[in-house]
Amino acid sequence: MALNDIFGLDGRVALVTGSTRGIGAAIAGGLSAAGAHVVIHGTRQDRAESEAERLRGQGARADAVASDLSEPGAGARLIAAAEAVAGPVDILVVNASAQKNASLAGLTSEDLDFQLAVNLRSTVEMLQACLPGMARRGWGRVVNIGSINQIAPKPVVTAYAATKAAQHNIIQSQAREYAGTGVVLNTLAPGLIDTDRNADRKNADPAAWAAYCHNANWMGRAGEASEMTGAAIFLASDACSFMTGEVMVLSGGV
Repeated sequence: MALNDIFGLDGRVALVTGSTRGIGAAIAGGLSAAGAHVVIHGTRQDRAESEAERLRGQGARADAVASDLSEPGAGARLIAAAEAVAGPVDILVVNASAQKNASLAGLTSEDLDFQLAVNLRSTVEMLQACLPGMARRGWGRVVNIGSINQIAPKPVVTAYAATKAAQHNIIQSQAREYAGTGVVLNTLAPGLIDTDRNADRKNADPAAWAAYCHNANWMGRAGEASEMTGAAIFLASDACSFMTGEVMVLSGGV
């Protein structure tokens, strides 16, 4: 069997949420390089279109949709919008997330509600909208981008870590529900990754950032967004046909 028969994504439509930057953009680029028709998502249409145009310039098939996933019903509307421009979604990468750093004592109701809306409610809505169609077609992949914090939570991200743990619980329940239909759902859990989410901290005190990275994992460094793409392609491909409800951790060793 040719390698492309296992990992190739020709003919598949992939929606990657939160893919105008960071890990989402890297994964969208990897899926498009593997042959998928990628739908770029962001909160702003112009930014999503700019990233889609960049991929089209590399010969990829790419479209753009915008949606604020904190709004009620936005997850279902996003699936509908993606399918309107690209056809039925075969691969859903749940990457967009909200992270408000705060200890439990400092957590506000507004920040809790925002993280619950983006990280949990929109995930449920997207799964409700796309899983039945995937099952009818006999093939589907959901790649949930979790976090090392769902396994080893730090107090400063108490709510975020809890939502990520709950998000994977939903993935597990639906993995069991859809087992045997050709639809598999798994979570990719990154550790510390050097993205714009960490830019302010990195730029404010480069020496402190370097020390933090050195102690964050066995490799002593932050990962790169591009280092998530190989695992994402695996989880989105036929290579993942006998894996469901699992967590793949890419953390540099913890």
